[in-house]
Amino acid sequence: MKVTLNRSAFTQELQTVQRAISSKTTMPILTGVKIDLSNRGLTLTGSNADISIESFLNVSDEKAQMTIEKTGAVVLQARFFGEIIRRLPEDYFTMEVIESNQVIITSGKAHFTVNGLDAESYPHLPIVDSHNQIKIPVHVLTKLISETVFAVSQHESRPILTGVHIILENEKLLAVATDSHRLSQRIIPLESGEEAFNIVIPGKSLTELSRSLTDEEELVEISIMDNQVLFETATMKFYSRLLEGTYPDTNRLIPNSFNTEIEFSVPELLAAIERASLLSHEGRNNIVRLHIADDGVVLYGNSPEIGKVEEDLSYERVTGDPLDISFNPDYMKAALRAFGDTNINVRFISAIRPFTLEPTEGESNFIQLITPVRTN
Repeated sequence: MKVTLNRSAFTQELQTVQRAISSKTTMPILTGVKIDLSNRGLTLTGSNADISIESFLNVSDEKAQMTIEKTGAVVLQARFFGEIIRRLPEDYFTMEVIESNQVIITSGKAHFTVNGLDAESYPHLPIVDSHNQIKIPVHVLTKLISETVFAVSQHESRPILTGVHIILENEKLLAVATDSHRLSQRIIPLESGEEAFNIVIPGKSLTELSRSLTDEEELVEISIMDNQVLFETATMKFYSRLLEGTYPDTNRLIPNSFNTEIEFSVPELLAAIERASLLSHEGRNNIVRLHIADDGVVLYGNSPEIGKVEEDLSYERVTGDPLDISFNPDYMKAALRAFGDTNINVRFISAIRPFTLEPTEGESNFIQLITPVRTN
């Protein structure tokens, strides 16, 4: 194998596949990146127990400026190899595999010889069954991930809750995540009649997927197998294992009748919560309190060790019963950030029942739920 190509174009692809490579693995070869050179271009592969990423750099890609002298494949220690490429002196480098899987890397006056591994020993990626596929725009998928993945559980005690539940049925794609203290659910209408599916994807996989997708990509094709899902664009294949088990029925958690309703501007409410949580974070109890009455709406933050804060909140309108309710400000901040710059309706039943947040426009497609904190 021998190839000369542009260093920054190569580094970009290498960084993508390195997201899947872990230094902690029971299979030493998986700490490496597989490099496979064909006449079509260069394929890089990285993998761990949960995700595998394959990235393709086409020989016709002008940014790559690739010259292929001899095709072949090798596996190189990813972290070390990445550092070498990053520090090479010139914009171009040449990589050549000689006997015993040794690789010579040259750039300008720099000349490295590193030991590689036989590419045949690298595990094969899953074979995808192509009959169960949907295509959605990349920007829709990344938005769906950002609106839900923050609400997955970080605790392995209930592994199923560490994933996002994704269901396709009746021409709707529904994604929901909950850690049992909060919930975020997004529905996207799809026009085509694909085969229904019901899967749970690890939140960590979706976070890495979101980072790996670029704005240059337009569509992503999603294919589902028994215990794997594949997200494929023109230049990348991203495989993730699926979580096994039954996701709880979250529909019954979302209330449909309320006693108090208030409309806020998200940026204004978020700024106020951030100010209140400056103090609540310093205390033992990370809680802020919202007081809703006929004469106004007030947010309180209190830390006996530091002091307290209160702020009259701006709001668009309020209806219903007066209410005092306490909640974790971190959950509220994460929820508000997922909405972006818009207005939301916050609806309450009582001080001890979960409350909902929905955008004032296009309401039923995006809803979040937060469980309050009981205080004496």
